[in-house]
This record gives sequence, C-alpha cells and structure tokens, in this order.
Amino acid sequence: MAIHAVKGNWWNEPLHRMEVIWISIAFVWGLVMFSAMIYWHIEGKQNLSNEAYRIDPEVFAAHTEAMVEKYTIGEEGDTGVPIVQPPPGSDVYLIARLWEWWPVLQFEKDQSYRLHLSSMDWQHGFSLQPTNINIQVHPDYELVLTLTPNEAGEFFVVCNEFCGVGHHTMVGKIRVIDKQ
Repeated sequence: MAIHAVKGNWWNEPLHRMEVIWISIAFVWGLVMFSAMIYWHIEGKQNLSNEAYRIDPEVFAAHTEAMVEKYTIGEEGDTGVPIVQPPPGSDVYLIARLWEWWPVLQFEKDQSYRLHLSSMDWQHGFSLQPTNINIQVHPDYELVLTLTPNEAGEFFVVCNEFCGVGHHTMVGKIRVIDKQ
C-alpha cells in the first residue's frame, strides 16, 4: 500500500464535480430551511414572540403575590391554591417552583393577557396542553408573552423539564371561560 503525499495545501486542490453538486444542494437546503423558519414564525403563528428580562426571584414573587391578593376569586379544590381572575389586558404572573405552578389562572375567551413566567428555584418547562406552547422557564429571568385564548375550557400547564423527584406532579391549570 502506497501513500501519496498531496502537493501543496488541500484547500487549493480543485473540487470534484460531485463535491460541487453536494455542496450546492446543502447550501440551497440551508437557505430553504432558514426561509421556512422565518415564514412559520410570521405566518404559521407557531412560535410565540416573547420578552425576557433579568429579575430577582423575590421581586417576581412579590408581583405575583400582589396580583393574587387583588384578583383571587376562590381556591382550587383541596389544595388551597388560589384561583385568580385578572381583568383582560392586564399583566398576569405565574410562578414555577418545586413542584407546582402557582396560582391557578382564569382568563376570558378572546381577551388578551400579558403572561409573566419565572422560576423560584430550578429550570422548569412551561408546556400548555393541549396547545403547542412550550417555553423554558429559568430562575432570575422573567419571560413575558401575550396570550389570547380562543376557546373555553381547562388547560393544563405541565413541567416538561425534569426538575427533581416531584417533577411528575408539577401540573398547573389555566381556565378559560366564555363570558358571552
């Protein structure tokens, strides 16, 4: 077996026709995928535009507690978790912590709300079921997104990022009522 040394630098060697074809296909496919991501973000309405800010967990908890104190309409079953119904267009706060989403939120159908999410301890995943909304919730960050529920019902917030031994019990609720 003979090994032949390449003269000069390998990048100065001419490309074979097949290499040029595959490089061209990969480049065109990359452009197609990049364009598809932009299109689906704007037209597909599958990705939520959100804002993220650094925030101290105690400050976020204080905002949440003030909202709960102002807009509580009852408690969730035996758990004692408050049910909060803020007015449409308002800022609504939801805390992720081991192993709960707090409080239960109640929205009106076809009304918009600014939902603020943050974690008090670990990274959690906000997955709103059965819709396809998935967001990573980090401690020290406040994520803000605008929600406009278009159907009434009970929606479950599931943590989809493993957060410890009680992860499987971390389920919250968002209720949507039809005021008409």
